[in-house]
Amino acid sequence: MAQSNDSIKKVLMVAFALCLVCSVVVSTAAVTLRPMQQLNEELDRKTNILRVANLYEPGMDVEAAFGEITPRVVDMRTGEYTDEFDAETFDHFQAARDPATGRTLSGDTDIAGLSRVENYATVYLVGDEEAPEQIILPVRGQGLWGLMRGYMAIEGDGNTIVGITFYEHSETPGLGGEINNPRWQAQWEGKKIFSDAESVVPAIRVARGSASGEHQVDGLSGATLTSNGVTNMLQFWLSPEGFGGYLAQLREGVEPEAVQEADVELEAEA
Repeated sequence: MAQSNDSIKKVLMVAFALCLVCSVVVSTAAVTLRPMQQLNEELDRKTNILRVANLYEPGMDVEAAFGEITPRVVDMRTGEYTDEFDAETFDHFQAARDPATGRTLSGDTDIAGLSRVENYATVYLVGDEEAPEQIILPVRGQGLWGLMRGYMAIEGDGNTIVGITFYEHSETPGLGGEINNPRWQAQWEGKKIFSDAESVVPAIRVARGSASGEHQVDGLSGATLTSNGVTNMLQFWLSPEGFGGYLAQLREGVEPEAVQEADVELEAEA
């Protein structure tokens, strides 16, 4: 006797077959589209780097423009470039997870809330590699709801900020999400990272309210924790724990010993 089309067995068989077909379609699409997604991610990365350096123009050939930028891998423990890794493909997020190329942070050294960071990172040089006009640094740190990832562009003097941008964050729209507001980002241009020519401790920060002086930008209204997160992020990455040693080599009047001493003090405090 033929089974009814409404029988439980036939319903389950149809449902299983439908799920199987859908799974195959989704898996095939994911595999097929992955190369395109990777290309889009790479294009977005390059666009953000050009944008933070004030080099991006709508409709431009991003690949051609990015060809004028030189990536180099920096050993943040020494502040020196290294040829141990291919700067075109080096993944500093993966490096942070690898015990051989990353380190664990604790106590006062982890002000950006990262737990682990890489010992090597890719920087992007605009202009002459020996005397760059700008250096773009990757930065990240905890905001209110999650990790904020972005780039900061600095003039070749190692102290004057060109711009800052964030390509990934989870901050509240209209509040902490204002870190992506072009008007707020425009405040960073021309600000100074260090308080004087010999300092290795960054003075730049997001103010609690209106900014005063060349080391502050206006706070984000109603987003104190996000503002603090941006400050802590920059205090870490621009210090001897981050790119401080590298920036010291670009700045006049800063002795390498001062960076090393500051790094030792930070570790002792932790």
